[in-house]
Amino acid sequence: MDLHINNILNDLKKDDFQAYLLTQFTNVEYISNYKPTSFAFCIIKEEPIIYASGMDMELANRDSTIEVKEYETFGAIVDDLKREGIKNLAIEPKLPFSTYIRFRDDFSIDSKTYIDKQRMIKTPGEIQKITKATEIAQKSFLQLDISNNKSTEKEIAFDLVRYMIENGASKESFDTIVASGPNSSLPHAMPQDNTLNQPVLIDWGALFEGYCSDNTRTMVYTERQHEIWDIVCQSHDKAIKAIRPGVKCCEIDKVARDIIADYGYGDNFIHSTGHGVGLDIHEYPGFSPRDDTIIEEGMVITVEPGIYLEGEFGVRLEDTIEITKKGRVIGNLPLNIE
Repeated sequence: MDLHINNILNDLKKDDFQAYLLTQFTNVEYISNYKPTSFAFCIIKEEPIIYASGMDMELANRDSTIEVKEYETFGAIVDDLKREGIKNLAIEPKLPFSTYIRFRDDFSIDSKTYIDKQRMIKTPGEIQKITKATEIAQKSFLQLDISNNKSTEKEIAFDLVRYMIENGASKESFDTIVASGPNSSLPHAMPQDNTLNQPVLIDWGALFEGYCSDNTRTMVYTERQHEIWDIVCQSHDKAIKAIRPGVKCCEIDKVARDIIADYGYGDNFIHSTGHGVGLDIHEYPGFSPRDDTIIEEGMVITVEPGIYLEGEFGVRLEDTIEITKKGRVIGNLPLNIE
């Protein structure tokens, strides 16, 4: 049986649960190699099973490494579990409430992060795919003509996505952010029809064989913009140097945050320092003030400090870090892009 499933079964046994319910597409894919295109119910137990929709049966039978059964009704799933003597059920934290209420009357239920714990530690094969996604994304970024100030934010975003697909990505790993001038002070700005202003912040990633990449670069021009860029760069570099197994994630966040606060911009750093990356663009753990997860080898986490000056501009610099004996930057794209 798959190592990840065995580990989850051990977790279930420790906590006296008999089964674990997953519906999130990337969780089902992680466990079974089958990525649903419609709904699916994956139940991890001594004999794991996936209930797939009729539309997905051909795909599921082709790809899944565990047993697949065609979904008929919720009642049929409940009956199957009852026949096996299952009385309590762990659920993934992101299970939709509409699904939870279908099971709550028949089972004792609690939310557990067993699957998130498994996904935090990447295999060498997973890291290879994240690395390839990063190489595609960075190569594509260097093909952009940002100096052409007649281009709009939307046009630059479109070109970047097109280059990534031409270079081997299946698609972008999230909605590409191209934000310039005052728009760059919005961390999740949507590309607009306006021509590029200064500075130019681009946050982008490629999806390769299901795995995501994530980078941000900010191109600055004025003395004031360079001043803020230098602070963010210092925060970025010091945080990466502080990463090593055994340190808490919140301690890395504090390193990055303290540097920005020391320059008087603590209130302008308005998000966490980073997040896990894998099949999803946001995974556990996170470099946030509240995440006391211990860093381990095999984790892959972004470092992305930023300073956002409302109505003026923002600067963010982001790289994806593989945890080995220390933090290793994936990819080789310079921070300072002229």
